[in-house]
Amino acid sequence: MYIVIVGGGDVGLSLTRLLQEHGHEVVLVEKDPTRYAKLSEELGEAIIMGDGAELGTLLDLGANRADVLVAVTETDQDNLVICQLAKLIYLIPRTIAIVKDPRNEELFSSLGVDATVSSTGIIASLIEEKIDAGMAIPLLAFKECGLEIFKTQLSTESSIIKKKISQLDLPKDLIIIAALRGSQVIIPKGDTVFLPGDTIIMLIREENKEAFKRLFLEAV
Repeated sequence: MYIVIVGGGDVGLSLTRLLQEHGHEVVLVEKDPTRYAKLSEELGEAIIMGDGAELGTLLDLGANRADVLVAVTETDQDNLVICQLAKLIYLIPRTIAIVKDPRNEELFSSLGVDATVSSTGIIASLIEEKIDAGMAIPLLAFKECGLEIFKTQLSTESSIIKKKISQLDLPKDLIIIAALRGSQVIIPKGDTVFLPGDTIIMLIREENKEAFKRLFLEAV
């Protein structure tokens, strides 16, 4: 498949890497020149600089032949506009968007976006569930590609406590989707620091489960 990903943040970069590993043709679109320059060293021709909310950008990358477009920018408004352009102008069969505010999911659906992903919504649905510290609880398995979504609560002895994500030696193909701290939903970034009691939601490849357990669950 030919897949267009708009938004070169951590999620966009991780998706690009993962989809390339599965043999798909992927183009990542990033409008920030500094971020583009950094990512182009790794991705080469698989990344272009431009604003995915502009017709010219999508035209330049051949959006009319894309099978899927994924919008993962920092704002719901941009993600909605990007998906609408992809659907209405370039007739891309499937559009997927990250939604920061779960209250916007119904709007996205009514305006033709095929699928939305809300980290806030996922975590909100888990608030009522009891998780014992140190337990790794599977939430969803993607058997066809060997991926699973897990949740776990960090104990006071976890080796990742009070460390920035950028300082962690994360297992390959592990993506931290979100964290829950009390009633606060945290979308992790490089400088995010986890605390005891945080509930972590993550995506990981099955063969890396043991590395995940050693890093997140075992004592320092």
